[in-house]
Amino acid sequence: MTARTDTTARTESTTRSAAAGRRPADAQAPGLARLAGLIADETRAACLLALLDGRAWTAGELARHAGVAASTLSEHLGKLVAGGLLAEERQGRHRYVRLADARVAQLVEDLAAQVAPETLRRPRNLREASAGSAMARGRTCYDHLAGRLGIAVTDALTGRGLLRQDTGFALTDAGVTWFDEAGIALPRTGRRPLARACLDWTERRPHLAGVAGAALCRHALDAGWCVRVGSERAVKVTPPGERALSELLGIEPALLR
Repeated sequence: MTARTDTTARTESTTRSAAAGRRPADAQAPGLARLAGLIADETRAACLLALLDGRAWTAGELARHAGVAASTLSEHLGKLVAGGLLAEERQGRHRYVRLADARVAQLVEDLAAQVAPETLRRPRNLREASAGSAMARGRTCYDHLAGRLGIAVTDALTGRGLLRQDTGFALTDAGVTWFDEAGIALPRTGRRPLARACLDWTERRPHLAGVAGAALCRHALDAGWCVRVGSERAVKVTPPGERALSELLGIEPALLR
């Protein structure tokens, strides 16, 4: 009896120790499960993807975009805000929402990049096909340039020795100087990296993100190098933009069209 009791006690002690040893590693599991649950809904996923344009949308705009009733979308937005993925503000009768921060944008873009092209729904009409073509040509990925435009800029920066990709994305000293001489300010506040690779979900290659990517995108829009196309994230390079990018980075205009 004593031997069995001792064996049972040792077994129970080992089980408790193993369980206790797992707790630190499993502490993040509930939070990860909640996060996955928030994203694992087609309507909420559509809202997150739309908000990758970096702008604030009204609840009504997102409802029309997602193709659901305003009351339905309001419930979804409440969950996304409570889960920390969206931030909201009210102006008068309007409720505006946006992605909470750049980390959320990175998460959404990285997940979108994992969706294989062959699994994407084919466009149902010419309008959808045109919109998809425009997004592939050039778009904003939260606050930086993506699509063929983003890749062309990233390749040009790399080819001129302004950006290094061999040891991770990093601006060189010449790259920092280039931004300064081009009149593109690089804010150095906060913990956001100066340069970061973001996997492009249409090109399947990394484009420039981080502080430098955001500064370049903001300058391109403010200077009129690029203009937004429709209500989607698509952007189009203007003739002045083609000239500027050709002069500053040697990018052939044909690559931007």
